[in-house]
Amino acid sequence: MVLLDKLLPKLKERDSRVLIFSQMTRLLDILEDYLMFRGYQYCGIDGNTGGEDRDASIEAFNKPGSEKFVFLLSTRAGGLGINLATADVVILYDSDWNPQVDLQAQDRAHRIGQKKEVQVFRFLHGVHY
Repeated sequence: MVLLDKLLPKLKERDSRVLIFSQMTRLLDILEDYLMFRGYQYCGIDGNTGGEDRDASIEAFNKPGSEKFVFLLSTRAGGLGINLATADVVILYDSDWNPQVDLQAQDRAHRIGQKKEVQVFRFLHGVHY
């Protein structure tokens, strides 16, 4: 969280748009609380988000001039039809055990219509014994 708290203001300052992925939806709830606390506007979807809400969130994020800075997604939140090419930063908050799932997550920003170079940050959580 400390790294994210240092990174996001720098990304906001340079007008980046950020996708944050987590494989755990409970962590997305915590990140949502953090974004509200910091005053960042965001959208989010996970596996429980209905089709209409999902489409509305994607449209709100991609809308020209959108104030939405962050889009929260569960890594496995159904990749079909999700085009978030207005984002230029992908943060994999916690990697999936299957590396292919992380690659598919990154592809949400690497779409037709992408106008900026996409940066990917993979946070690695150390295990302490």
